[in-house]
Amino acid sequence: MKGLLQTTLPIAPLLSIATSTGTPCSLLPTPSIPGASILAFTANSVTNLTVPASLGVAATSPLSFCNVTVVHTHPGDNDTVTAFIWLPIPSLWNNRFQAIGGGGYATGSGPFGLGPSVQAGFSSATTDGSNIGAPSGFAINPAFLLPNGSIAYPLLEDYAGRSLHDMALLGKSVTESYYGTPAKYSYWNGCSTGGREGYTEAQRYPTDFNGILANAPAINMVKIPFSIGWPYEVMAQQQTVPPQCILDAFSYAAIALCDGLDGVLDGVISDTANCHFTPYSIVGHSIPCTETGTNVTVTKAHALIATKILQGPRAPNGTQLWYGYPPGSGLSDLFVIPPVETLPNGTTIPIADPLYSNFIEYFMFQNPNYDISSISYSEYASVFNEAVSEYGAILETDNPDLSAFRDAGGKIITWHGMADDLIPPSGTLNYRRRVEKLMGGAETVDEFYRLFMVPGVAHCGGGLGALPTDEQEKLMAWVEEGVVPQTLDAQKVEGGARKGGSTMTCY
Repeated sequence: MKGLLQTTLPIAPLLSIATSTGTPCSLLPTPSIPGASILAFTANSVTNLTVPASLGVAATSPLSFCNVTVVHTHPGDNDTVTAFIWLPIPSLWNNRFQAIGGGGYATGSGPFGLGPSVQAGFSSATTDGSNIGAPSGFAINPAFLLPNGSIAYPLLEDYAGRSLHDMALLGKSVTESYYGTPAKYSYWNGCSTGGREGYTEAQRYPTDFNGILANAPAINMVKIPFSIGWPYEVMAQQQTVPPQCILDAFSYAAIALCDGLDGVLDGVISDTANCHFTPYSIVGHSIPCTETGTNVTVTKAHALIATKILQGPRAPNGTQLWYGYPPGSGLSDLFVIPPVETLPNGTTIPIADPLYSNFIEYFMFQNPNYDISSISYSEYASVFNEAVSEYGAILETDNPDLSAFRDAGGKIITWHGMADDLIPPSGTLNYRRRVEKLMGGAETVDEFYRLFMVPGVAHCGGGLGALPTDEQEKLMAWVEEGVVPQTLDAQKVEGGARKGGSTMTCY
């Protein structure tokens, strides 16, 4: 959810040089889509546009393309959805269409996703999905609540998946009009929410895309905000806020203990299942702390916080509500340390991440002013279960039946960082195993769906591990040439530069 795309896309090889038999940009006809009405359609040529770097994506070189914007609504739903489609000049088109996902509560990624995709030669599209996440995607648009205080369910339906299918149809239609020929292959590319959206397409609209790249996927979309909010709840209930240096110390101590379990000392934990680190093992250690300018001693209270965070959300009776985080995850990135809130008794507690607080405020209580600091452990568990019951069917994309996508010839590649500090990787592993159980076992599922677990990598990038670099190329080779991806190439990023190299095999 913190990231949208993890790297600049590789330049895709041309299938053939596109001809100029299509329609000039300014004369493109207004497309149509079933179940929706077009409110506005614009198309204009853009030259020498540079998209700045953002969220780990490098800036593009100057781009020239046909810029198409389609605004549409679903009659009776009072929604407004905008699809953005960028079409490279015909001589640079690679005969492929690619849709780009979003992050957090943002359905799409705007120019920051479209730019690298167009630079790589794709005709590209993204959507605002009725703009439930505004302005950054980490908070919810107040328009999500109607004047009577109820939820605008049509907007939720757009965010959940309807707008993605609309975008796919619009993008392919405009692509065919502009180039005079349909795209030979269609791809999805997304991470976090974009990963969830990729699985939404595979499960609900299985013929939209030939290949889906869906990384660190938020397929358990209802449970994830609660997972993100769990560290806040733990600190609020325990009335203890460990400084960042202490939280980092737990992560590095786990790495020091378990780095070598795989036989390689590379600064990351590959064998998380056999890493039996306990935060209490470093109680009493003195840690240099830049926040305080002094050394800070690790206390039992600090260790209790870290232990509960790593264990994951639990009810007061010990029932596991959702997965925790692997040892070695960046605990200091799981919640907001500064700013903090000081209670009347002088105790300091953290401010909750809006991905959690907004879910509670808007989805559960329909009150943007709801005081989440009043939530107890028992109420947290109760609200968690209520949320899954009420919103799971529309927001979660964990249906293990991918048979329609498989039968359509589709292929999926997913990688998930094993040190993900936002979406617990165990949720993705659990989903893959459920698919295997339903669809004939690992070897059968491997024929169309590959999952790579990436040691040491955080959410959609970052962390201490090597980041995959060729997943898009591997997906295209699988879809177009039948070359099954056995490994992904990866490189570490140090000081802004990629260094070293490695490969990772399917989980």
